[in-house]
Parts: sequence; C-alpha cells; structure tokens
Amino acid sequence: MVKTAILLLVSNVFMTFAWYGHLKDLKAAPLWMAILLSWSIAFFEYCFQVPANRIGIQYLSLPQLKVLQEIITMLVFAGFSMAHMKVPITRNYWFAGLLLVGAAYLIFSERTPS
Repeated sequence: MVKTAILLLVSNVFMTFAWYGHLKDLKAAPLWMAILLSWSIAFFEYCFQVPANRIGIQYLSLPQLKVLQEIITMLVFAGFSMAHMKVPITRNYWFAGLLLVGAAYLIFSERTPS
C-alpha cells in the first residue's frame, strides 16, 4: 500500500499543477496555451495514477482506493495553495480535512470482501 500512496502522491502533484498552475503562471497567456501545457503535464499524472490504481486495487477496495486518493489530493492541494499560490489555508479547509478523516475511518473500517 505504501507504493500506491507514493505513486498517488506524485500523480497528484502533477495533477494539481496541470489543473491549477496555469492560474498563476499563465494567466496572461492565451487559453489554448494553458490547455496544451495542462494536457502535457496531465500525461505524467496518468503515468503515475494508472499504476497506483492497478497496484492499489490488489490491497484495497475500490472505495478505499478512492478515499485514499482524495485525502492525498487534499494534502497536496493544501501545500500547493500555500507554497505556490500563496493562498492561506482557512478554518473551513481544516474542517473539510476533518471530514475526510471521518470518511477514511468509515471506509477503512468496513471489511473488504475476500
């Protein structure tokens, strides 16, 4: 499961830059350029996401795999927001994180079918 989490982490770094990096770095550029760059970055996201899911499904149920991915996404996005975009993390973001902790508890406490 560690390998899956690492691959998901790397995938989410690429995904976050593909989806949101252009909002800061290319806001004056034409839309087509932002789309082309985002798709180019997203290719690398998929190069890590697909193996992460194939490995992860061997140990986790599909809902567990999705919740793990969402938790990693929120963590990566928080770091990206603060470090790259200079957006502070608000109290509501922390509350959303706590709800994800609750989601993780619920989904991972469920028995996976053998």
